[in-house]
Amino acid sequence: MSTDLQPASATTAPAPQSPADSDTRNATKESLEDYTLRFAPRSYRKWGTGVVATSALGGIAYLADFSIGANIGIAHGTTNALLGIAVAAAIIFVTGFPLAYYAARYNIDLDLITRGAGFGYYGSVVTNIIFATFTFIFFALEGSIMAQGLEIGLGVPRWAGYAVSTILVIPLVIYGMKVLSKLQVWTTPLWLVLMVLPFGFLVATHPGSISEFFAYGGSDGNGGPSFASVMLAAGVCLSLIAQIAEQIDYLRFMPPKTAENRVAWWRAVILAGPGWVVFGAIKQAIGLFIAVYLIGTLDPAASATANEPVHQFLGVYTEMMPAWLAMTLAVVLVVISQIKINVTNAYSGSLAWTNSFTRVTRTYPGRLVFVVVNLGIALVLMEANMFDFLNTILGFYANIAMAWIVTVATDIMVNKWLLKLSPLHPEFRRGMLHDWNPVGVVSLALSAGVSIAMFFGAFGSAVQPFSPVFAVAIAVVVTPIMAIVTKGRFYLRRTDDGIDLPMFDADGNPSGATLPCHVSGLHFERPDMMLSAERAPDGGPQYISSLALATDKAGRYVLPARPA
Repeated sequence: MSTDLQPASATTAPAPQSPADSDTRNATKESLEDYTLRFAPRSYRKWGTGVVATSALGGIAYLADFSIGANIGIAHGTTNALLGIAVAAAIIFVTGFPLAYYAARYNIDLDLITRGAGFGYYGSVVTNIIFATFTFIFFALEGSIMAQGLEIGLGVPRWAGYAVSTILVIPLVIYGMKVLSKLQVWTTPLWLVLMVLPFGFLVATHPGSISEFFAYGGSDGNGGPSFASVMLAAGVCLSLIAQIAEQIDYLRFMPPKTAENRVAWWRAVILAGPGWVVFGAIKQAIGLFIAVYLIGTLDPAASATANEPVHQFLGVYTEMMPAWLAMTLAVVLVVISQIKINVTNAYSGSLAWTNSFTRVTRTYPGRLVFVVVNLGIALVLMEANMFDFLNTILGFYANIAMAWIVTVATDIMVNKWLLKLSPLHPEFRRGMLHDWNPVGVVSLALSAGVSIAMFFGAFGSAVQPFSPVFAVAIAVVVTPIMAIVTKGRFYLRRTDDGIDLPMFDADGNPSGATLPCHVSGLHFERPDMMLSAERAPDGGPQYISSLALATDKAGRYVLPARPA
């Protein structure tokens, strides 16, 4: 895989007729900005399907799954925990599939998908903030786990470990996909071995641990099947539903789908898209399995940390090998895992913050600014010891994340494909979309608002555990109702972008043809371009990129509305 690529957008066009916009030029530095505000052009996407899929799956190397599985199992027992994990995995897979497909097929991230799937050009800023919140919450969670490992293995004070886990990530995130793809591919084999080894050892050498695992009733010993307990467990697991957005930040770099690569293409999209949750569910179950074993074999003081991944792996490694080697491998596993996921958290968070800030202010400060902002917020959360409130934080966040993801997935599956009220092909360009679309905004507000109120007991303790069910159900029902009530009027501001060239090639992939942007003086691929409202000096047409439109403070280049 070459890393010395020259994207089409780096090609100089004829001298621009108006002064080049500095914000636009800054945002076209692909080596640093990694297509923060726009679709990933064909000229840049030179990675094979396997490399993209492996890079995306490297982002789920986090150890939080082990902690989540242990926490819900200790609280509700093995049976309820496993059922909760299964319910959450099913919901995440179904809702993640259409999002992953659109990202890989049309080479856009979830923010760009969300714009045209019910939220509008500015409406999706709200969901971007939801996603950015996800990235710093989970960065803080994973950084806390890394700090635990550094403290146990190297004696680093916890507060210093938090700082180390944060600062270490910054240089790795600077160059985006070019560096992240190599990091994820190279570290995955060792990570897999270190993660699977303890589970295999326990099953082979302590077969009785399997029956003890399934018989475990939780901290109160009454872990019999309970619908309420299953829903509470599922609610915690569903906090991970926004992980699909991080998968998509890699999947948008998939190569074009053709007759020759269609099998590999689909395999990569399914495995690295919605398929991530299968691996996540397995990790949650393994985390509970190891925790149950430690609780049953260690003294009460030691078993109190059975929900901390570093103690889980260290406890099993110690039975397999000398203490010094066990400690070394436990620390190596923790560090590798946290780097693999937190480079993704930092990268995706920087994209989300930058995109939102640029649309609101029409100023592009650079993605690296928001790498620092996102990590600064995460560091504050770590120093506040958020790990002790893990279940509450994740349970609360799950309601918001589900409202967003399920709304977008429903718009794609129902409003686009069944009702035909939402445009089938995704649209993300300023001027083509209305600023706000009540379809997604109202669905998000109702779904998140009701389920959060329910989570905090506003409707009584009897229904409190079922807030995840209501978050999903309200989004599924309200999204198509709003599309029908509004008759789809708020999706497109225009149906014609003023360019005669086809948007897609013969295989249905975004066209690789390029056009010059008269603002920046650079060439951009066809899906990024529109006719500019400003005519050339000779009265002829000239074109503008979605990037230049995003930083057009006066709106001088935005075409007038032309409803369908």
